[in-house]
Amino acid sequence: MPIRTTARVSLTALLGTPVTDAQGHLRGRLKDIAVATGPEAGRVAGLVLKTREGLALVPSQEVMETPAGTLELRSSGELTPLEGQNNYLYLQQDLVDRQIIDLHGRKVVRVNDVDLEWLGHGAAHLLRVAEVDVGLRGAFRRVFKGILPKATLERLSRKFKPSAIPWHFVDVIEVDPARRVKLRIEYERLAEIHPSDLADILEDLAPAEREAVFASLDEEVAADALEEVDPKLQKALLEKLGEEKIADIVEEMDPGAAADLLAELPEEQSDAILEEMEPEERQEVSELLEFDEKSAAGCMTTDFVSVGVEATVSDAVDALRVFDGDPESVTEIYLLDGEVLRGVVPLVRVVMAQPGTRLAVLADPRVLSCPADLKQKELAEIFDKYNLNALPVVDSENRMVGVVGADQVIALLREKL
Repeated sequence: MPIRTTARVSLTALLGTPVTDAQGHLRGRLKDIAVATGPEAGRVAGLVLKTREGLALVPSQEVMETPAGTLELRSSGELTPLEGQNNYLYLQQDLVDRQIIDLHGRKVVRVNDVDLEWLGHGAAHLLRVAEVDVGLRGAFRRVFKGILPKATLERLSRKFKPSAIPWHFVDVIEVDPARRVKLRIEYERLAEIHPSDLADILEDLAPAEREAVFASLDEEVAADALEEVDPKLQKALLEKLGEEKIADIVEEMDPGAAADLLAELPEEQSDAILEEMEPEERQEVSELLEFDEKSAAGCMTTDFVSVGVEATVSDAVDALRVFDGDPESVTEIYLLDGEVLRGVVPLVRVVMAQPGTRLAVLADPRVLSCPADLKQKELAEIFDKYNLNALPVVDSENRMVGVVGADQVIALLREKL
């Protein structure tokens, strides 16, 4: 027989409901609802009853809804005392009034209520979490419960426009270290969010929840998100992490962004983080830290794709394949004679040319670059004048030391607004 959805009910309406046995004897009142986590997330595992002897957990399949709106136990046996926290999420205790991540809306919201469904299957009645209420409807129910008659409260609450999130779009943030078993939260779903959206979510969270989310991310995702938040929040996110963990994250960041971050930290902490980094990444970031942060070199990255002046398109493709930086940041291939900049080839020309074509033939006739000590205001003017995507940065001997991308310039201009 197929499962059918019979009725919806809010957590607020259910809490306090009398629970009787088949003979009509009161066994307790509903105190909370335990929900499974992990692969069975959303399934109501049990109902927490407040009895004369204390709290008891009753399996969901042992409770049924009555026509009178009360709850009835299928058996009259002894109730099992609630011991420990188990592996459950308790809707009232752990969810209501808490901040959660709405993965569908890419934002942080506060839970006002929870909507559940009674599922009927033959003689069995099962509860399932349907949605999390984050709007005025749930808030109204909670404020006026016990003041207005139940039917009146439900009727009036329906006048508010619903604002709810389907349960499968919800990520619950578990931050309480006292919990015996931490909830299984699908943080891998956070990794699918654009770093800018993830940064917005981190900014909206309360400090404890923010730390819990950030600490759970792998180094690459954490690095991407860290590059998108402002310096004050960067320091706050790293505050509770050890130098080794921070170093792992910093190694995944763009070198320029990593240098900017370390420049904002106390020198002692910055040195300790550098000491934990791999030699190659440490050298890149250390060199960038020596430049004036208000200069072109202060906002450049050392991640760029370069080949020799005699290289072909095929050589450029090979260089792109082994490039460790962000591939989306590459708009040009740079031709170097040793370390001296000799030419710039737009990536689109490389894509359209034959493999054996020499890159020097495809290079722009004039090589635009800027000195490492160029002031950032003048740098922005060059980008505006020539409508650039990127600009190579050179030292006094025309040796290439890095690249400034348009996104770095935009970030500079936003800081000045």
